[in-house]
Amino acid sequence: MYLTSRCLKTIVWSALAFSTARAQYIIDNLSFGQKDGQPISPNLRGIPHYTAKGLGWDIEILSDRAVLTPPWPGNRRGALWSEDPLHHSGDWSAELHFRASGMERGGGNLQLWYTRESQKNEDPASLYTAPKFDGLVLVLDQYEGRGGSVRGFLNDGNIDFKAHHDVDQLAFGQCNYPYRNLGRFSVLKMQQANGKFEVFVDGNPCFSTDKVKLPDGYHFGITASSAENPDSFEVHKFLVSTTNAHTREERGSWAQNQAAQNPNQQAQQQQQQQQQQQQQQQQQQGQDQNQQQKVQPPPRVHGNWLQRTQEQNKPLDPNIPQMVEDVFAANIKSQQDQFADLHNRLQIMNHKIDGLYDMLDKIIIDNDQRFDQLMGRITPMHDQIAATMRNVEKVERTTMETLRDLESKDFKDLLNSVHQAIHQGHSALSNNIPLAITDIVDKRRPSMTMFLLAAVAVQIMVIGAYMLYKKRRNSAPKKYL
Repeated sequence: MYLTSRCLKTIVWSALAFSTARAQYIIDNLSFGQKDGQPISPNLRGIPHYTAKGLGWDIEILSDRAVLTPPWPGNRRGALWSEDPLHHSGDWSAELHFRASGMERGGGNLQLWYTRESQKNEDPASLYTAPKFDGLVLVLDQYEGRGGSVRGFLNDGNIDFKAHHDVDQLAFGQCNYPYRNLGRFSVLKMQQANGKFEVFVDGNPCFSTDKVKLPDGYHFGITASSAENPDSFEVHKFLVSTTNAHTREERGSWAQNQAAQNPNQQAQQQQQQQQQQQQQQQQQQGQDQNQQQKVQPPPRVHGNWLQRTQEQNKPLDPNIPQMVEDVFAANIKSQQDQFADLHNRLQIMNHKIDGLYDMLDKIIIDNDQRFDQLMGRITPMHDQIAATMRNVEKVERTTMETLRDLESKDFKDLLNSVHQAIHQGHSALSNNIPLAITDIVDKRRPSMTMFLLAAVAVQIMVIGAYMLYKKRRNSAPKKYL
């Protein structure tokens, strides 16, 4: 088959157009973990554009994931809620990378929310403890002991799931998925495209419907809760994408619209920028005039601050001093020198405070890790001690019941009845044994007739034997000497 160059060009342009039409653009202000190799948090204290909140503990944010519920102890909750809504009414998708791990019979649930009102100011809630909400929630739990399932629920703000008699019957779609202790991150994806709402798990379709269309202006949320035997839920990535290239930087476009509506805000920003430039110029002039100030290398206490600053890709200005010598107040005569000296000293104090804060933060993290290790070691001992205490309590309870019975009951009647029974048994034996022996003797004794017959028979036998002996003796040959 021969293809002309014109046909090849047509095919190439068609493929490019199709790929462009189906391209996905990440919405940065609603996503985290979208850049591989970079931490999801610049300072390990929070995720940009998201509010983290825990119930019973503080959510642990690491460089590549956020731990919503700890592996121990149980009955803990955690939540991440987006600060900005989704400003896009076309096709979009949300992809959650998570992992659940725990003991053999651990329990808990994970929820992916898309609601009108953000719940960032409320305590983290699950499907069964959530107040009235308007939106969608996808739930992962061990429903009906299937080893894991994904279910979808809708609410228009009129149904109180917390007070409902049977919330599980309100699911509009579900599929089975064993998500626990897989050793890898699972991917839960929901998308709204081509007039359909679809849910995928690890790239495989879970359920879909063409009767659900989610509006824009809603907030995303990720919540998790653990049971008495806990499961640890970890979130690695959350990617919100759209096929519209103009909404790739949704936060920037929204900010530009707001700035266009408020021209006074732009004027204030320009004034602030001009003031900052003037302050920088004054600082440089004061540094040139004040020769007594010497620039020294930063001390060790600023190491954490320098490291954190470098991680945030903010290079230090070599003209900014990191340490200032003590000077007499009389040597600083001009107001400009006084301002420069005061500014430098305040800046150095701020750096030192940042370093102390980082040191305290590290100490807190180390203490939390040690506490978790100690709790992991203490837990088995605690279970053994609890079992031993239960056994001791059972023995004590049995002993007390025995003592109470012995002290409360009178055993005189019982002893009398036992004595009477023994006496009756002895009397019965005394009366019946002679009669039984007499009866046995009377019935089993030999008669006189039998005795006489036996004696006569014995004599006859003796006489016969003698006669037989005499006969044989007489018939024997005689011997003469």
